Amino acid sequence: MTHLGGSSKLLRAMNDAAALSHVLERGPLTRGELRDLTGLSKPTISEALRRLTEARLVSVVGYVSAGPGPNAEVYAVNPDAAYAVALSVRDRGDSDTPTVTAAVTDLSGAVRGRLESAVDFARTDPVTGVVDTVEAVCKEAGLARDPVAQVQIAVAGSYDPRSDVLHHVEVPGWGRPGLVEDLRRRLGVPVGVDNDVNLAAVAERAHGAGRGAESFALLWLGETGLGLAIDLGGTLLRGARGGAGEIGYMPMAGGDRRLAFQDLVGGAAVLELAAAHGIAAPSAAETMAEAAERAGAGDAAAGAFVTQLAGRIAIGLSAVVAVLDPPLVVIGGEVGQAGGELLGTAVAMALAEAAPLDTTIATTRVQDDAALLGAQEAGRASVRDTILATLGRP
Repeated sequence: MTHLGGSSKLLRAMNDAAALSHVLERGPLTRGELRDLTGLSKPTISEALRRLTEARLVSVVGYVSAGPGPNAEVYAVNPDAAYAVALSVRDRGDSDTPTVTAAVTDLSGAVRGRLESAVDFARTDPVTGVVDTVEAVCKEAGLARDPVAQVQIAVAGSYDPRSDVLHHVEVPGWGRPGLVEDLRRRLGVPVGVDNDVNLAAVAERAHGAGRGAESFALLWLGETGLGLAIDLGGTLLRGARGGAGEIGYMPMAGGDRRLAFQDLVGGAAVLELAAAHGIAAPSAAETMAEAAERAGAGDAAAGAFVTQLAGRIAIGLSAVVAVLDPPLVVIGGEVGQAGGELLGTAVAMALAEAAPLDTTIATTRVQDDAALLGAQEAGRASVRDTILATLGRP
């Protein structure tokens, strides 16, 4: 009898998890729709919804006509059941102080609060800076910190899950061993840390040019750095130590003049090349935007700059295409976004001559902080998976 009781509890838990997963994935659903999606009987799905309602994970949000008889109740996830905080730590290039943007999202994915602040990590320990930011954004959202079930951080660097350490990160203090564990201890919740370009690719798949794509590569032309994210059917290729996609370090020339891809198309290189064509602005992104506008209006010098920059970009991309053969390459980052379709078209033309394989080039459609949006998606997914895993256990 003990065995049967345990089996019954497990079955109920699995039914609850199945019903909730559909509501989380698809949005509001009626009892009948859930019955069709899960294949469960009417009494079984009714009991599952009762338990989920009592657990404050779902609630009735409306009614729809179901023909003869009473209207059907519509069930939706309770957005206040859990929250996630996403943070994007970025070096804007025009300031010595990194910018931290934070957002609180509820279980439905709605943003409940957002703020942006400058944090001098050379003077402020990253743990203190993150904790203070989490508390500030929760206050902005009118929430206590207790309901926060996950903190997800996007930072320019390679996160090695084996050592739990960030590598190739230039923000002061973020590369020290023990940092991530200290964050978990101080915040008291799971903390996820990922490369900002990887998380930008998550946003690109959810909201941008990568949506619906079989696979794609995201080339990040940032204000201060480069990156490459490789999405294989919705799964990111991270590498053995989290370093996949550090394309800025890829050597472009040897001998006496050693160059990396960063030296050809990084922010400083963009400014230098633009200046040679009589284009100058305070930042690489602003320079790219001005050049694109002038080139679009027929300015020959600006057009030459865009063509030469596209040729440089194609050199690095041709290696990516030759090795990975992606069906789509999305150009993002502050500089890539500023270049828009004009830069994308120029890169496509240059790549067609340089690469051995045919690859579609698209420009990012994500206009917001892509790394933050990706962190929001990843944070909510982690909270959802934790809830479903807990429900799935008797």
